[in-house]
Amino acid sequence: MKRIGIISDTHGTLSKRILNFLEEVDEIWHAGDIGNAETADQLSALKPLQAVYGNIDGHALRTMFPENLRFKCEDVEVFMTHIGGYPGRYEARIRKELFSNPPQIFISGHSHILKVIHDKKINCLHINPGAAGNKGFHKVCTAIRFVIDGKQIRDMEVFELERTKF
Repeated sequence: MKRIGIISDTHGTLSKRILNFLEEVDEIWHAGDIGNAETADQLSALKPLQAVYGNIDGHALRTMFPENLRFKCEDVEVFMTHIGGYPGRYEARIRKELFSNPPQIFISGHSHILKVIHDKKINCLHINPGAAGNKGFHKVCTAIRFVIDGKQIRDMEVFELERTKF
């Protein structure tokens, strides 16, 4: 059993309250737009980090992390990228892989909008954790945590923090 925390779009800032939310997880997964190496280092110091780079991430982060990441957690196949779309509107560059070899969980960021949607066509849980940083158009910073136990995905929790209280 593993407790997972997912964040995205930190853009180089992390609130203490989001870090507190992530203290209870076993791993942190970051869906891109990390912002700087210091933010990645801060997350790695807290918990083991799986991450992809996003469109605002520079050369240093692009050498540290891949654009797409496919891995297994417990008995669950996970595919993560920054710009991935969502069910019915997947990005063209990843659509073929999603449909030819669907993971159980597909994670993307970029939109700054938290979404958790089950895609019935490919039997896949799509997760976009929204934006955890304080840069962008969003008014609420968000993060997600949940449990993977064997093949089960359960106990999903959403963290919300008004940007004015960052």
